[in-house]
Amino acid sequence: MTRPKALVAWSSGKDSAWALHEARRSGDYEVVGALTTVTGAFARVSIHGLRETLLDAQLAAAGLQSRKVRIPYPCSNETYEREMGATVAQAVADGITHMIFGDLFLEDVRAYRERMLAGTGIAPVFPIWGRPTVALAHEMLDAGLRAHVVCIDRNKLPSTFAGRTFDRALLTDLPDDIDPCGENGEFHTFVSAGPMLAKPLAVKVGDAVERDGAAYADLLAD
Repeated sequence: MTRPKALVAWSSGKDSAWALHEARRSGDYEVVGALTTVTGAFARVSIHGLRETLLDAQLAAAGLQSRKVRIPYPCSNETYEREMGATVAQAVADGITHMIFGDLFLEDVRAYRERMLAGTGIAPVFPIWGRPTVALAHEMLDAGLRAHVVCIDRNKLPSTFAGRTFDRALLTDLPDDIDPCGENGEFHTFVSAGPMLAKPLAVKVGDAVERDGAAYADLLAD
């Protein structure tokens, strides 16, 4: 029986990586590629600030074809939706029928994704939706997931969290009002090892940069 083809909405972080892992474990879909928004002026993953070269290495390790939505900086919502719409239309033309997301509990984000895909021919899938985030964070670590914090919201966390390893020490150090998976945008990560990657990636933490209310840790291939 032919399985439906799917893309995973790929941020390079732990939640999208874990959604891929769960989708593969279910066997319900043939995940054929990853869709990532890249800010063209910087050649970096949007919001996360990760170098595009590291994204490429990560997706090669995940065995996924990269589909990039390139946007300008700054980018209006209208421009973002136009570029994303063109990419989705191409995916439909290529026979893709599902999009996998790593969202956990933000109802407004899920509703936006469902609204944007309505009528396109692609159905959204949320394999880790509603999972308790404390337990989920520890499940990831137990399975061997390795990640670094690449971006933090300075209104929610001190800049010193940028560049830290996502591990149990970090979970212990997070303030009580911070979600352990960063689902409210408190922090973003880059996954360098785990069950969704065929091999680990060697990375090191470079310079830190603060911009637009965020602190970024520049990860480099080691």
